[in-house]
Amino acid sequence: MKAFHAYDIRGIYNKDFNKDDVYKIGYFLPKLLKAKKILVGRDVRVSSPEVFEYLAKGITDSGADVYNIGLSTTPMVYYSTAKFDFDASVMITASHNSKEYNGLKVSKTNALPVGYDTGLNELEKMTQTQQIVVSETKGKIFDFEVKEEYLKFQNQYKPDISNLKISIDCSNGMVALLIKDILGNDPIYLFDKLDGTFPNHEPNPLVAKNIVELQKSVKENNSDIGIIFDGDADRVMFVDENANFISPDLMIGILAKYFLNSSNKGVKVIQDIRTSKSVGEYIEKLGGKMHTWRVGRAYAALKLREIDGLFGGELAGHYYFKDFYYSDSGILACLIILDVVAKAKEQNIKVSDLIKEISSYANSGEINFKIEQKSMAMEAVKDYYINNKKPDAFYDFDGYRLEYNNWWFNIRPSNTEPYLRLLVEAENTQILNMRVNEINEIISKYYS
Repeated sequence: MKAFHAYDIRGIYNKDFNKDDVYKIGYFLPKLLKAKKILVGRDVRVSSPEVFEYLAKGITDSGADVYNIGLSTTPMVYYSTAKFDFDASVMITASHNSKEYNGLKVSKTNALPVGYDTGLNELEKMTQTQQIVVSETKGKIFDFEVKEEYLKFQNQYKPDISNLKISIDCSNGMVALLIKDILGNDPIYLFDKLDGTFPNHEPNPLVAKNIVELQKSVKENNSDIGIIFDGDADRVMFVDENANFISPDLMIGILAKYFLNSSNKGVKVIQDIRTSKSVGEYIEKLGGKMHTWRVGRAYAALKLREIDGLFGGELAGHYYFKDFYYSDSGILACLIILDVVAKAKEQNIKVSDLIKEISSYANSGEINFKIEQKSMAMEAVKDYYINNKKPDAFYDFDGYRLEYNNWWFNIRPSNTEPYLRLLVEAENTQILNMRVNEINEIISKYYS
């Protein structure tokens, strides 16, 4: 089945997977995770009701019960899994993908992620090789209300934003279910009607065209900050008061201003392998200790728990919190960042000023090379630099990250597409351009 990936099960519905596949997944999931009760939430996509129907049928045919929380954000499912002691949960969503996609994000006890290396591989084998025998004692479906409890938790972090003008793009996604209950009606909301056809733009804030309306709103309304969520609200991204997009990894530094102070020196923070070097340097300056790890919740949430870290983030706009069961929440990150921004404004400090304090390097952003010989090209780039000069630091997970005194790069293959992804950072644009061109020349030999 094409839909099984490193972090979740996802693809074009009725092409990469269908209702029969979903039924099998539901049937074998209780066996995989030794669960008698499975929490299930879903996004607003047109196909989500059918996916829920067949997932629930599979779960109940196996003899386990379904606790249905209905429409929800993905972080709401994570929170409820841990809060209410479920041994398994599923969020039906394709996150930031366009309307024809759907998927399943699976978690186990304490909201620990289930990725391909930690169970989805076994689940895939079960669906392909094992027989289905409907249980004589079928499970039941129960409606389970979690929204009020979840809002109560989020509201603990609600900042005083009375001095801020805020533009928020809900992307017609699941954040619209909750955000007004927390922030009220004062922010300027765009596309705040739940609509699984995503009529205004795809729910992916990393694509430049999808933030154009937010940028326009920030300019027209003189907003202090612009905020945009993805389809299932596990990711959040920002533009500054000038409507400039802020690289999401830099917001780890803004979170640090909230969490780190003189009384908690040595606090551990995580970043992914693509994160700007300036973020780690900023964290260290505030007294924290940065840990670099792999991309994706399937790895980040486990690592944050393993090191007993306080918080962390990724270039893709995921932010993880110890107090959120080591999981990611777009809304929680938004509330904490707004708290920092509101307090900064009291001192006449703008969002762009906060970012300048953190960012100190020229950065290429993620460059994608469409290439079939991904591994060969990646090895060639790594070998070229190691053979010419030993790096100051070398990481060999999620591709490679090599660090030198005045520049570094990360090169990694896409898990699902024929893309090789490159990110380069340097002390200045001259060094940056030289290194990008140099790497591009090496990779060009491997185009088919």
